Amino acid sequence: MQPRSIQTINRIVDAASSLLSRMPLEDVTTTRIAAEAAISVGALYRFFPDKQSIIDAVAVRHVERFRREVEKDVLPELEREMRNLSEFRPAQLLNLVVDSYVEYLDKHPDFRAISFGRHISPATKEHEASPTVGMPAMLKSFMMEQLGIPDNPELDLALRVVSEAGERLIAFAYEQPTREERDRIVAEMKKMLAGYLFASG
Repeated sequence: MQPRSIQTINRIVDAASSLLSRMPLEDVTTTRIAAEAAISVGALYRFFPDKQSIIDAVAVRHVERFRREVEKDVLPELEREMRNLSEFRPAQLLNLVVDSYVEYLDKHPDFRAISFGRHISPATKEHEASPTVGMPAMLKSFMMEQLGIPDNPELDLALRVVSEAGERLIAFAYEQPTREERDRIVAEMKKMLAGYLFASG
């Protein structure tokens, strides 16, 4: 793909993100996205067939950014904590990732607008939640390499369950009327999911 085409794609995704930060998802149209990106609707359709594909591109961009943040900030902290194995709790992996994810959602209202509900296409969601790619893949790699957990179909299933349950419970947490109540839901979710994923830890 030519650099100019990549620039146009980035402008379209940037425009969609900007609109999602300022208005409800249902009000974001391809016409508005094109206007925000300062291109014609026809030019937009050269790169994206519909609004859904743009929403998916916004989601994928955020998942990739969040994964880089976890790799940069969370995993090194976990590795430092693991130097004292007698005090290290495997559940801390899940706790730090969830805390980082909530913080990321707070900082990115455009991602928050599409993360809750069925706004991301099933194909994109399936790809990003697969134990072979996306965040579950990173968790799986850490669990295998650092915690010595064996690679098997049961681990893949557990990660898929944690990913799906976590997403729905975080959405429920953000529906709460106060920050305090939201944080209580998140805390209970972390205990529940850690108990499931690290039952013997």
